[in-house]
Amino acid sequence: MAEKNELASVVNLLSSNKCGLSSFHRRPSHAVTLPSRNIIIGIMEELRSVLFPGYHGISELSTESIRFHIGASLDRVQRALQEQIQSGLCFSCNKAQDCAKCSARALLLTKKIIKKLPAIQKMLAKDVLAAYEDDPAATSPDETIFCYPGILAITNYRLAHELHLLGVPLIPRIITEHAHSITGIDIHPGATIGESFFIDHGTGVVIGETTIIGQRVRIYQGVTLGAKSLQLDVSGKPVKGIKRHPIIEDDVIIYSGATIIGRVVIGKGSIIGGNVWLTHSVAPKSLLKQTEFSQQRFEV
Repeated sequence: MAEKNELASVVNLLSSNKCGLSSFHRRPSHAVTLPSRNIIIGIMEELRSVLFPGYHGISELSTESIRFHIGASLDRVQRALQEQIQSGLCFSCNKAQDCAKCSARALLLTKKIIKKLPAIQKMLAKDVLAAYEDDPAATSPDETIFCYPGILAITNYRLAHELHLLGVPLIPRIITEHAHSITGIDIHPGATIGESFFIDHGTGVVIGETTIIGQRVRIYQGVTLGAKSLQLDVSGKPVKGIKRHPIIEDDVIIYSGATIIGRVVIGKGSIIGGNVWLTHSVAPKSLLKQTEFSQQRFEV
């Protein structure tokens, strides 16, 4: 009996929200179902089989069956994604009476992202070719689709980025953080990344929210495209919405362990060597090495 009373006491404390977590949920008087991480991951796997038919999902597809497979998959995706987007919108909404508006908006946003899938597929095809052409170890483009963590992370990013641009809350971050958890590649859905992007190996890569990356950029494991210390407002809280991450122009290569922070510009065609710590802009076609940086620092 005493043990049951002790357990009941713990249950009461955990249910009371006295720790302050309830303040993060802005709908205490409105029953809202949060987006389901598991369902969203399932949607991503279904979309992966649509974007790379025959590589993910059903492998035995013929010319006749591929249209049926894609159509059936998109029918399931559209219904499931609409429900998840509506959950995200309702959770973020401040007006309980606007559920009908959230429902209509969820349908509109779902249709928009479905229409963007062919363009996303074209972008991913260029990413796959970049991975194959830039990696001597790759035996075929098929291998990069099947095996490369960079392709998985970029696929999740490109879908999440389009949802982010449409103003869908929560779901884009769930998608990219799922890829982060299984590949070690952390790409914020707000980052802007051009065509033919290749991440080699990938573990430990971080690409911040306001990063802009041009076309045909190649980066290796352990690269950070980050921000300096956050600016604080008068109340001491971090100021949000500032463009605080690097701009990487076309045809740049950034080798493993390099850290580039702040709103700096890495000029077109530059090569940034491994383990370089960079906080200033670099002219086009520059070659920076960690040893050169060490010598410059000692001379100062």
